[in-house]
Amino acid sequence: MSLLNELTAISPIDGRYASKTASLRDHLSEMALFRYRLQVEVEWFIYLSSLPGVSELKPLAPKLIQTLRALVSEFNLEDAKVIKAIERKTNHDVKAVEYFLKEKMKTIPELKASLEFIHFACTSEDINNLAYALMWTRFKEDLISPELTEIIERITTLAKASANIAMLARTHGQAATPTTLGKELANYAYRLERQFKRLKSISLRAKFNGAVGNYNAHRISYPELNWPELNREFIEKHMGLEYNPYTTQIEPHDDLVALLYELNHQHSILIDLCQDLWAYISLGYFKQQAVAEEVGSSTMPHKINPIDFENAEGNLTLANALHIALAQRLPISRWQRDLVDSTLLRNVGAAFAYGAIAYQSLRKGLDRISVNPEKIATDLEAQWDVLAEAIQTVMRRYNIPEPYEKLKALTRSQTFGETELRAFIENLTLPEEVKAQWRAIKPQDYLGFAKELARDL
Repeated sequence: MSLLNELTAISPIDGRYASKTASLRDHLSEMALFRYRLQVEVEWFIYLSSLPGVSELKPLAPKLIQTLRALVSEFNLEDAKVIKAIERKTNHDVKAVEYFLKEKMKTIPELKASLEFIHFACTSEDINNLAYALMWTRFKEDLISPELTEIIERITTLAKASANIAMLARTHGQAATPTTLGKELANYAYRLERQFKRLKSISLRAKFNGAVGNYNAHRISYPELNWPELNREFIEKHMGLEYNPYTTQIEPHDDLVALLYELNHQHSILIDLCQDLWAYISLGYFKQQAVAEEVGSSTMPHKINPIDFENAEGNLTLANALHIALAQRLPISRWQRDLVDSTLLRNVGAAFAYGAIAYQSLRKGLDRISVNPEKIATDLEAQWDVLAEAIQTVMRRYNIPEPYEKLKALTRSQTFGETELRAFIENLTLPEEVKAQWRAIKPQDYLGFAKELARDL
């Protein structure tokens, strides 16, 4: 994109972040939608030609099929411009694709007599819902899945590498029972992986059943054919999608809604991760890589701000807002059809784009941080009160009265520290071997199975 376009773009998706979203254009742009629509029209024509019951349409020779499919595989910007010019006359985007294909097929002598079987028995939504389903399925497989896989792998690697780094936990922002840095990162890797499996399992259904979902035009033309089964075969075997037998004029978008909600959940986990990493950077638990030419603050030269995690959080928030808006309205359509979903569907790409921008920022942020074990250790070693839970639990085992209350009074003292804790233990009625254990224990030793849990991720 030129600098002029970047500076004059209304949306940062195609302006400031144009380089981050360039790979999305082949999947989510208007030109991509044209190509997917053309693919559906071509494949439907090829499929019709293979049906013995459609005797007026002769079976296509392999070379003709190859020629037709090349219209899709070789679809380019000039083709898209032609379709756009046709649309300006017809004021109908799907009809423009149909007319484009007719003009192309007129140049093929063997197909001149078959032109009216293009778009046969179709309503625009038959073409659109398959086109969008193909678009989103391939985008999920080609871009969303690799991005999320890489993020999960990076967090998993960092979790295992820091499995043994004892760290002060914080509940309600206050010092709490120790953990390890690796275990806290492992929590996110596990959550993200589990949600990712759900996301990948969602398949998008499609319909090809005519104006109101009853195969009216199909049956009146060829009443002897079992059109519901033929359409199932076309959708599942030829287009690689799942068949939806019950619809109005539109496929009701329930699977897209499920995809949006799953992405929303995934993004909420990532926002949680961004906020925690931001906070750990603030505490000094992570160091950020300094880049000589970069400026953190216009007035404070020392600053390196965690802007990648902030950028990711902001774009994930925008993506989620669009996900919710789309998911709440898309399943609703007045009677057999209204056109609200048409304009909404054109904005699914924007929602996906904000997510893509966030993934790249998050990966960049992860690449630029390194663990600061000294700072993590210093903070934990200063918090001897986090052993209060451990001691009062051991006291319960040996039936010492009021363990919680005694530790509460001890640890809330102004002078509490290692000395006071050691003295308290010596005065307890505990077996000598238990006291010996406690004479050596430190906050960084009270970790439960945190190390193992992180390593076993």
